[in-house]
Order: sequence, then C-alpha cells, then structure tokens
Amino acid sequence: MKQLIECVPNFSEGRDEKIIKQITDAIESVDGIKLLNVDPGKATNRTVVTFVGEPEQVIEAAFQGAKMAAQLIDMSKHKGEHPRFGATDVCPLVPIANISMDETVVYARRLAKRMGEELGISVYCYEFAASTEERRSLANCRAGEYEGLKEKLQQPEWKPDFGPDTLNERAGATAVGARNFLIAYNVNLNSTSVRRANAIAFDVREAGRVVREGDPLTGKIVTDENGEPVRIPGTLKKVRAIGWFIKEYGIAQISMNLTDITVTSMHQAFDEVSERARERGMRVTGSELIGLVPLQAMLDAGKYFLRKQQRSVGIPDEEIIKIAIKSLGLDELAPFDPKKRIIEYLIDDRNDKLVDLTVSGFSNETLSESAAPGGGSVSAYVGALGAALGAMVANLSAHKRGWDERWDEFSDWAEKGKAIHDKLLKLVDDDTAAFNAIMDAFGLPKNNDQEKKLRSAAIQAATKHAIEVPFEVMKTAYQAMEVIQAMASIGNPNSLSDAGVGALCVRTAVYGAYLNVRINAGGLSDKEFSGKILAEAAEILEKVKAKETEILSMVESRI
Repeated sequence: MKQLIECVPNFSEGRDEKIIKQITDAIESVDGIKLLNVDPGKATNRTVVTFVGEPEQVIEAAFQGAKMAAQLIDMSKHKGEHPRFGATDVCPLVPIANISMDETVVYARRLAKRMGEELGISVYCYEFAASTEERRSLANCRAGEYEGLKEKLQQPEWKPDFGPDTLNERAGATAVGARNFLIAYNVNLNSTSVRRANAIAFDVREAGRVVREGDPLTGKIVTDENGEPVRIPGTLKKVRAIGWFIKEYGIAQISMNLTDITVTSMHQAFDEVSERARERGMRVTGSELIGLVPLQAMLDAGKYFLRKQQRSVGIPDEEIIKIAIKSLGLDELAPFDPKKRIIEYLIDDRNDKLVDLTVSGFSNETLSESAAPGGGSVSAYVGALGAALGAMVANLSAHKRGWDERWDEFSDWAEKGKAIHDKLLKLVDDDTAAFNAIMDAFGLPKNNDQEKKLRSAAIQAATKHAIEVPFEVMKTAYQAMEVIQAMASIGNPNSLSDAGVGALCVRTAVYGAYLNVRINAGGLSDKEFSGKILAEAAEILEKVKAKETEILSMVESRI
C-alpha cells in the first residue's frame, strides 16, 4: 500500500493571487502530487497550502514551492497579522497513511537540509523533527519574527539546523517539521477588541498567562526560584491561541492551533471559548477553519451537538456534518463546502464508485451487458438497505413523542445500524473491484513459463480475495439482525413492517453473498482455506435463516 504524507506549507503572501498561483503551480509540477486546498488570508497576508502524495514526491514539491516563494516574496517588505519569519514560513510534514512518524522525520530533515544548502535559507526543524527540546515548539523557533531574525541567528543557541547563520533578507527563515495532524481554527467574536480577544486566548490556551504584580497587563512578571515566569495554565490542553483583529471581516478572533484533536477537539475548543467570552460580556458568533479537517473531527462535532439536542446520532454522515457546520458557525464568514474541506473526501479521487450512482443508475448498470456489478455487489447493497431500515426504526423511535427519556437508548441502536450500513456500502464497490481483479489476472500474458507462473499466482490471489469479500458481506450483514430484532421488539410499533422488510433484506444479502463465496471457492487451489471459509459461511447462513424466521414471527404477532 502507498505511503502518503500531507504537507501544509504556509507562505507569507495572501493578497497577490498571481504570486500564490506561481507557487502552487510549482508544487503541482511534480508528478503524483494532489493539491488539496489553497487558503489565502488578506489580513494575515499568508496562504496555507495543503497537498498530499508519496514521500519522495512530497518533499520535491515542497522544495519547488519554497524555491518559488524565495524568488517571489520579499520579507523585508512583508506586513501581516500572523507571526512569521520567512517567505516559506513553516513547512510541516504529516504522516497520513502507511508511514510512521519516525520515517516522516527522516523526510522532513532531508527537505530541511536541501532547502538550507540549495536555497540558502536558514532552516529550523521543529516538533518531532527538532534537534533540541526547545526547538520542538514552533513558537520558540519563530520568536522575534523576521524583524528579530538577524540578531537571533548570531546567538549560538539559535544557530539554524541547516543553511546559513546570516540573514537571507529576502527569504528569511523557514521552520520545517514533522507533526501530527493540526487544525488551525479561529473563533469569531462580536467584538473588535484585540485586548479582550487576547484575554480569552490566555484563558484557554495550554500555556495560559504569566502572573504579574499589580496590573495584569503591565505589572512586573512574577518568577519562580529558577527565574522562570510563574504561569496560570489555561483550560485547554494541546492548544495554542492568540487574539487578533481581522480587518477583512471587521471582527476580533481567537486564533487557535489544535495540536492534538484527540485531547482537545474543535467542538470542545468552541464551547470553551464561548463560555469564556460570555463571562467577559462577549458572544461567539461563529468560527473559521483554515485549511483542511479530518472527517472524524467533523463527525465528532456533529454528534456532540446532536447529543446536546438529545437527538439520535445514527443518521447519514452528510446530515451529521451539516449539524457540525451550523453549530460551529463555520459558514459565517464564507461558504463551507465539505467536499473541498474534508481531507478524506479530497484524497478519494475515485469518480466511478457504484455507491455514488442514483438508484436507477445502479439498477441500469446491473441491467447492462457488463458482468459487474453482479450478485455480490447487489447482495452487499441489499444488506445495506436492511441495516438502514433497522437504523431508521431506531431513529424514529428516538424521535417519538412521549419516548423522550429513551432517545439515547435508540440513538445507540441507530448508530450501530449505521456503522453496519456504511461498511456494507463500501463492500458494494469492493466486490466489483474483486471481480475486476480476477478478470485482470486472467488477461495477463502467458507466452512463456515465467509469465504463466505469474499469471497463475495472480489468478489464485485474486480468487482468494473474491471469496473473502462476499464472506465479509455475510458476516457484516448478519450483524444487522441484532439491530432489526431489537427494533421489532422495542421499537416504534408504527414501523414494525419496516423492521420485517429489513430482516428480509439481510437474509437475502447473506444468502446471495454465500452463493458468491461458493462459486468463487471452486476456482481456488488452496482447498484448506476454501473448506474452512465454506464451513463458516454455511453456519452463518443457517443462523440468518433462523433469525429471519424469529423476527418475522415477532413482527406478524405485533402487527
């Protein structure tokens, strides 16, 4: 499987579209790179670019982008609201798939070395790529910004990791790092006061605020026995924050970096800032996401707000995401398009997925002369419909008047049904892909003994996979029977027939997938493997038949 790295360079230009385009063109000139997002900010005079690819491609694209930025951006003339010290201000690498952080660090340091040597830029390595503990912090590396860089470079403790220790007046310096996925997230206030926005930022950021004698803003800083400033920690872990005024929007914002969303999520940060703003006589009006966001972060936010409303979370992802957008006010300052802002949606470049067809489109594709989609994909789809019906009854039950105190019970059932539904939908395309792989294997050349050997091995591998996929359909679809039986027993009585139809669909899905397991097993030479799978498949089939009879009997007796 491909190793994938995301790169999120921040360039110190957010106003000149021609310059930004030349930089992104340089990045895209590298084969295999997928440009995911370009997010310029006029007030910050900064553009966040996000692209993804295999490691070698990514560091080449990052180098080309930095090279172009060094040619086009003059830091001696740069002004902007955001802290910065270089034309390519920061350039983090983020492991996305099939690559460790340690491996990513090696690539980050290779990139930093090349930028220092070939572009003459002073480079500091930060986060996981840092050479010292103090340099792990981006804020420490960038302290003093461009204006203080000349003096900083002369300090022995701040000698750059790579590149010259004299100021490159045009390009400045760059911080290259390897880090976990970071969300740049701004919360909007009904205020124009930077001072008050900063007060909230100090309330919530992990570093908190320093203790001062007398006046909290101008008083003498209190230090401990080691001479270090005494701090009052903020309320949110793994959060960096400052307050600023954005002239473009005419509002103050709390600008945050959420460096570990498993510790502090977007919705937690939003609610905490909202509460601190309320305590200080202000109100949060919305928020702004800079760059991209993982799908799970949006789903977690949507489910969080749904639960606060005592509503079921077992609904389609699209609806959950819509709730997240509205609850966080992500569309207050500009439209928020999930297809352009959620990283998984951008990475998935398959345009021919069966599950994206209309109902009639899928039916017509099945009707056509093509052998795929066939019975395996149809079985997975029918199973998905069965799971969907079970989850639907749970959602209707959670929303039923008079059953308000049971909403979370039914929400749990709906969420379980939705997870099964989503997995079966994925298996629709997986089954067709498995069939196509067999056809591709049979199409391999067989002109000599070596080619015949390779072709035979490919056919056997593809056949084995074509058994595993429908077997997975069987196991997954059978799990939906638990949800359907519960809904037939305790769910909304007005939806009993829906539970019954769900059971019929799941039984059909399991039986249909079983037939596919059997027919593909006949072509596998590994009889030990096929025998084991066939025995387990037959057992699942008998279980689903019995469960169908039990559920339909229950439905018939209650109607």
